[in-house]
Amino acid sequence: MKLSHFNFELPKELLAEYPSEHRDESRLMVLHRKEQKIEHKMFKDLIDYFDEGDVMVLNNTKVFPARLFGNKEKTGARIEVFLLRELNEEQRLWDVLVDPARKIRIGNKLYFGDDESLVAEVIDNTTSRGRTLRFLYDGSYEEFRKKLNDLGETPLPKYIKREVEETDEERYQTIYAKTEGAVAAPTAGLHFSKHLLKRLEIKGIDFAELTLHVGLGTFNPVEVEDLSKHKMDSEELFINDKAVEIVNSAKKNKRKVCAIGTTAMRGLESSVSSDLKLNPYEGWTNKFIFPPYDFSIANCMVTNFHTPKSTLLMMISAFAGHDFVMKAYKEAIKEGYKFYSYGDAMLIL
Repeated sequence: MKLSHFNFELPKELLAEYPSEHRDESRLMVLHRKEQKIEHKMFKDLIDYFDEGDVMVLNNTKVFPARLFGNKEKTGARIEVFLLRELNEEQRLWDVLVDPARKIRIGNKLYFGDDESLVAEVIDNTTSRGRTLRFLYDGSYEEFRKKLNDLGETPLPKYIKREVEETDEERYQTIYAKTEGAVAAPTAGLHFSKHLLKRLEIKGIDFAELTLHVGLGTFNPVEVEDLSKHKMDSEELFINDKAVEIVNSAKKNKRKVCAIGTTAMRGLESSVSSDLKLNPYEGWTNKFIFPPYDFSIANCMVTNFHTPKSTLLMMISAFAGHDFVMKAYKEAIKEGYKFYSYGDAMLIL
């Protein structure tokens, strides 16, 4: 399939600027692949589609406040610094994006905070907007990380034009987030409330957790018509023995294994044995899933509504069938479903 197969007109007003008032009261479109049938529900109705022994696979990554604003030495120009990943804990080296990039060269220093107690020196260029920074801070590593967190703000996606608000700190984070390292939320999980999780647990649904630290590469535009030429950025992935045991047992017993989000699905598909079982994993994945693709682990998934030509749309098209997904998206637009990070959800069975 080609890039152009994933294009559609998305009205700007359907890009969600805010989440629904209550997590589990966003809308839920249910796609039945076998019958090619579409239902319209609320997210809390998700429980009706699962039974005792079914498994949901959650990505427990935690978003850290990755967006900082500093001032350039001498000129005082305001520079946005987006922390991507830590390269070296001891030397306090970080991969970042800077904006405006044209003003930032090797050797420049940036000052952060009213007291300017945190300083960063640019030591390398990585991409057109990418830089490597060495942070200079008098204090322990724990104090340094606390300083970064205090100065940083929730990294809402760029399409959200408003200022970050206090509620975003809580709402742009799943309630089961544990392991810090993501610069974007695994958004399908944002719809789960404590109440809904408890109801699922009482019904006998099992949960397996993996950790895939979502990077900005997930949202990089695809710029080649031939999808086989697109390269995904690598993201760090951890799957432990406990998760493997829960998932493989459900598969063996022919239960539902539901990937909660495209990141959970990518994680699962990145560590499959030759006999189509899940393996433990610790490392990096740059897996890119697009049609045609045979999925090995999950047999259903929860996902948000994605933007045109995105790798996320390509993955769900591979899972549910391109024509069916495009039909569902057409209906979603007609029915006013909200798209993207703070938008509504879809359950694919």
